[in-house]
Amino acid sequence: MISLNRLNGDAFTLNVLLIEQIQSFPDTTITLSNGKKFVVRNTEAEVIQRAMAFYQRIGLGGIHTFEAGDTDE
Repeated sequence: MISLNRLNGDAFTLNVLLIEQIQSFPDTTITLSNGKKFVVRNTEAEVIQRAMAFYQRIGLGGIHTFEAGDTDE
């Protein structure tokens, strides 16, 4: 869950796992997997950063890149 702000300034919490798409029209519009849309004050980059931080907190954000000589065991 991440905290965001509606256009009128009201704060709300959004379940990140339901996000399907984030666009800027220029307002940031978040479309959920159920089709519901939210227009927020937060920038697209800020929403993405908060979502990535959430995924890292729950252990889903780490992507391991292999260096030369690494082995995948």
